[in-house]
Amino acid sequence: MENEFIHQEENSEHNDLDDETLFLVSQTFKALSDPTRIRILYLLSHNEYSVNEIAKKLNLSQPTVSHQLRFLKNLRLVKYRREGTTLYYSHDDDHVMHMLHQTIEHSKH
Repeated sequence: MENEFIHQEENSEHNDLDDETLFLVSQTFKALSDPTRIRILYLLSHNEYSVNEIAKKLNLSQPTVSHQLRFLKNLRLVKYRREGTTLYYSHDDDHVMHMLHQTIEHSKH
């Protein structure tokens, strides 16, 4: 699999990444480098939750959860839907969630 990736890279017409792509990739890894954001994303990978539900389940303050969700939403890693006055958050990127789960499995070995 790794050799296949290297082979594809060698045959690629693109030898470098543009600045916007580099920024978004680095911000995604930044998002995944914070334990609180990892906990939130992992929770949201299983179900949708309101800010208060996330705070309660993860034993975090509501302002902390809101701040982290804003960061994750700006990167399009989470999305929300409104039901009355309550916002319910869920994950918004299957690729990143897959990477998160693979990384968790990798770290258990």
